[in-house]
Amino acid sequence: MRSNRDVTLVPVFAALGDETRWSILSALGEGDASASALAARLPVTRQAIARHLSVLEGVGLVEPVRVGREVRYRVVGAELAATARRLDGIGVEWDRRLAAIKQIAEDL
Repeated sequence: MRSNRDVTLVPVFAALGDETRWSILSALGEGDASASALAARLPVTRQAIARHLSVLEGVGLVEPVRVGREVRYRVVGAELAATARRLDGIGVEWDRRLAAIKQIAEDL
């Protein structure tokens, strides 16, 4: 079984590297929405929104939820939180390394 550390964040960052997908994710952060509702808010066609949602779903950042006849999308908070924790871990390690370098410099 692979641990979280073994899973690469490249697909997540590739998905988030697109400004429209970032805008979609931000809009969904305010609440669940259908592709049509997102297209009404953003300067993108509904078809393009659907393609972007497919990419975000593929990397686990959003999930579809059927509400009657409508499919709404919601942010997968657990995946975003896991990504944030991984980034925070990298930051903590760099802070530790920089503190060690600073200490060495001060001791000289």
